[in-house]
Amino acid sequence: MKFKSLGTALTTAALIGTALTGAVATAGTASAASLPHDCSKAIVNVKAKETVNVRTSPKTTATAVGIWGKGRKGGICNDGKAYKGGSYKACGKSSNLWYYGGDKKDGWVPKTCINW
Repeated sequence: MKFKSLGTALTTAALIGTALTGAVATAGTASAASLPHDCSKAIVNVKAKETVNVRTSPKTTATAVGIWGKGRKGGICNDGKAYKGGSYKACGKSSNLWYYGGDKKDGWVPKTCINW
């Protein structure tokens, strides 16, 4: 599991966007830019119930950047806090709650598929 700090990169991107357009870009509720990623407060050694895609934002249409294999241990950032995003049905349940974390690659995973 490898956690990365996105705060500096997101702040830099926002400043560049403001300088180029003269306006501040706003993010929707479910965008990764609007949600904190505090991986210094992580729950570790949690397992995936099923193999799930790790995504760039908390919605099923977001780009998959990796997978978290069934039974593999990984970590969940933000002390295990779940965030609202796109609705889904996964691992036998429906929800709109997502965790940020992973095993090899970090991103958004459906809450219903993670055991802890």
